[in-house]
Amino acid sequence: MTYQKVTVVGGGTLGSQIAFMAAFSGKDTTIWGRSEGSLERAKARVDRWENEVKAYYDAADADIESARDHLNYTTSLEDALAGADLVIEALPENVETKTDFYEKFDKLADPETVVVTNSSTMMPSQFAETTGRPEKFLGYHFANEIWKNNTAEIMSGPETDATLPETLEEFSREIKMVPIMVKKEQPGYVLNSLLVPFLDAGTDLWVRDVADPETVDKTWMIGTGAPVGPFGIMDLVGLNTVYEINKGRPDEKSQHAAEKIKERMDQGLIGQETGQGFYTYPNPAYLEDDFLS
Repeated sequence: MTYQKVTVVGGGTLGSQIAFMAAFSGKDTTIWGRSEGSLERAKARVDRWENEVKAYYDAADADIESARDHLNYTTSLEDALAGADLVIEALPENVETKTDFYEKFDKLADPETVVVTNSSTMMPSQFAETTGRPEKFLGYHFANEIWKNNTAEIMSGPETDATLPETLEEFSREIKMVPIMVKKEQPGYVLNSLLVPFLDAGTDLWVRDVADPETVDKTWMIGTGAPVGPFGIMDLVGLNTVYEINKGRPDEKSQHAAEKIKERMDQGLIGQETGQGFYTYPNPAYLEDDFLS
């Protein structure tokens, strides 16, 4: 067994999923949140994941109860980092937010603690020196709904110790993931190098008023046999994440897309988590029998 005491920094959609799967796999897991409010939202997310994981694995009630017993919550970063074997940063896709955390991590974490970033698009080398331990730092990216879309992408930075990826590979298997070994730094790893351009293409058709979201998704689903289109995927990922990715890019097209997405977010249309994004949940139109007709 590799890392036993795991801390997940950030209890958003992916952070809470990672934490629950770690706890479900017997790891002593802590979720750190900035405020009691953020922790309450994390707990509500975990309640959802409990049901999803129980159904997916046909798990017993005792398995879910054991996961709860292995999961803790705190707003104290000092307490969250104390004694941690592995810290998984799962903060929003914002350079300033992540940099602020790593500066604090450098001062508070035990010398032997390994730290990884779940960033969707940023490279480990952007933050390696700020961690204070670039040799113990790499990129570690998960897909949404990780209990079934169970890839764990492992991507070293230039200064990462050569033996570290092997320990993350073993840890990934321990928490029921399939490790994906990325050979060199690449913004977006493998998964998002494929996915983000796809979502960008769908967004561009909508922003330029070529086609509405339902038409884009319907076309993709009929034409490829895919179970969902780009806008359904964006609802799953969360429009806040899609917004941050676009906002962080300097080109005019991305900035225009970010503005359009922000307009929806300001109306509370965030995606599946809030019950409404481009579709309304739990019964989105793309799952209706006549959607593809």
